Amino acid sequence: MRLALFQLAVVAAAACVTTAMAVAQPAPVDRSVPITDDMPLADYLALLAQIAPPARDGAQAYLQAFQQRCGRQMKTAELRRAMSEGDGDPVLMGMIRASHLGDSNGIAQLGQRVVCDPRAAR
Repeated sequence: MRLALFQLAVVAAAACVTTAMAVAQPAPVDRSVPITDDMPLADYLALLAQIAPPARDGAQAYLQAFQQRCGRQMKTAELRRAMSEGDGDPVLMGMIRASHLGDSNGIAQLGQRVVCDPRAAR
């Protein structure tokens, strides 16, 4: 039950970040338009930190694992998709959960499951 509530809180945090970004835009957000890199990654992580620090910590761990495994830095749009599409990337959601629980071993294990093409994991 606590895990389900935490997952719901993470999804709500991602929705709040998306909403905050939409409010800052002068035009309404069209969901059919692909997510773009309209925000620096540091700003996106700062918004996550304000809403849910474990979400930011898990996202940072996910970004580090992605860079180590894929040899490049993940773009903001890719992280936003991983956070918000469907139930979210299971590895990212697991890293956020592990961050919330202070489970550094779990974060390391999940880091080995990060894929370089997120569409291949779905």
